[in-house]
Parts: sequence; structure tokens; C-alpha cells
Amino acid sequence: MKQCFVMVPGIGNSGPDHWQSQWQRLWPSVCRTAPDSWDRPDLGDWIAALERAVAAAPRPPVLLCHSLGCLLFAQWRAASALPVAAAFLVAVPDPEGPAFPAAARAFGLLPGAGFGAQPVLAVASDDDPYDPGGKAIGWAEAQGARALRLGARGHLNGAAKLGEWPEGQAILAAFLQEIGA
Repeated sequence: MKQCFVMVPGIGNSGPDHWQSQWQRLWPSVCRTAPDSWDRPDLGDWIAALERAVAAAPRPPVLLCHSLGCLLFAQWRAASALPVAAAFLVAVPDPEGPAFPAAARAFGLLPGAGFGAQPVLAVASDDDPYDPGGKAIGWAEAQGARALRLGARGHLNGAAKLGEWPEGQAILAAFLQEIGA
């Protein structure tokens, strides 16, 4: 791939069956954030890990975020001056929803300043248990993301059995072409 990517997983680091891990196997040059607190997420640790990953990229990367990684992007964007080419947000969770993990509450104190000038695409499922009312995808739109709703697909994670998620790869490729990245 000609584009530089940084994977930004959610809680648990997106296991081997997750599309993020599958894509990283397909594209070995992809960098991945590496906080120390994958299972009991510490916001400061995760922001620092994303800052290190973006700073280490040879050029402004496209961030490939899933679930809590999407909220991390919002928190990091409000705190960092480092440039990114774009952000691809998948399954943005509602921090006020019933399934949102209590251990990640600090991530839910969302900044309202918007995502900045870089293009952002937020991809959602209509039956995501982490965004049951569509509040999170609506919030992402209000921050400047273009929303793409895929219909009923669950949380768009390993449990959804997406494998290499060819549909997601096609959506990402179309987004990158659209923005000239």
C-alpha cells in the first residue's frame, strides 16, 4: 500500500479474528498503537501510545480506528498538534450506552471541538450493541465526520466474523480515492 496507516484498536487490542488484525497481516507495514493498558484502558496511556505511533510514521498517516479507538482519536485530536492524512472510524461506541465498559468512562468525556481539517469517515452498523440508538454515529457526524451506515452488521469486530472484511477494504479504498490520499 502506498498510504501510511496506523491501527487504533479498542479494548483488548482487536484479536486475531478481528478485521484490524487481518488487515495488518495483509499490509505488514501498518503500524499499531501499543498502550500498556489494553484491558483496563487508561486514557493518558492510550493518548501517549497514539502520539508515539503518529510521530513515528514517515508521513501523516491514515488512522484506522475501531470502537474505543474512535473515542481515543477524538481525545487525541483535541490534545495533539501532529498531522494525520485522514481517519477511518468503525463502530464508534456511545459512552452513555448500556454496553459501554465502566473501565473506559474517561474516554467518554468527549471534546466538542470537532475533528479538525482532515477528512473523517465514520462507518456504523444499525444494530451495534455499543451504539444502540445511533447516538455515537450522530456525534461523529456533528464533529465533522461523514457517516456511512451499513445496515445490520453487529459491532463490526471479530465476533461479527468479517474476516479480512473485503467490504471494509473497498469502503476504505473509495474513501482514500475520494480524498486523494
